[in-house]
Amino acid sequence: MVESDLAEIMVIELGAYSHPWSEKVFRDCFQPHDRPWVLMDGDQLAGYAVVSNQYDEAHLLNLCVRRELHGRGAGRMLLRYLIAEAARDGMAAVLLEVRKSNEPALGLYLAEGFEDIGVRPNYYPAAEGREDARVLRLPLTTS
Repeated sequence: MVESDLAEIMVIELGAYSHPWSEKVFRDCFQPHDRPWVLMDGDQLAGYAVVSNQYDEAHLLNLCVRRELHGRGAGRMLLRYLIAEAARDGMAAVLLEVRKSNEPALGLYLAEGFEDIGVRPNYYPAAEGREDARVLRLPLTTS
């Protein structure tokens, strides 16, 4: 991901989330401990992910693909890439939060080996109040 990707990223972000990240939040992800990536489909941006490496854990902060690519493996490809990169960075695990209501994402993460390790009550803003997040963790083997 580079700054010139942000306009296209914002189109996807605004169409995907009820409470999307701002462009400023994405700009703040160009720090040495952050790993922002894009997934390309030819010359079109298909999706993106942002991971923050903290100590020995890679914290997946955002993963999103274009709506028309949902269910076609793009999210899985991006997830597998960031997991491989986290292992190359020497991380012991990948950690993430996901809305309890986001069944497709939850299904993807569980299918890829993430373990449900807890709940963060009232973590996400929602249309009516707040929504709990499920906390998932994938241990990594480093060699």
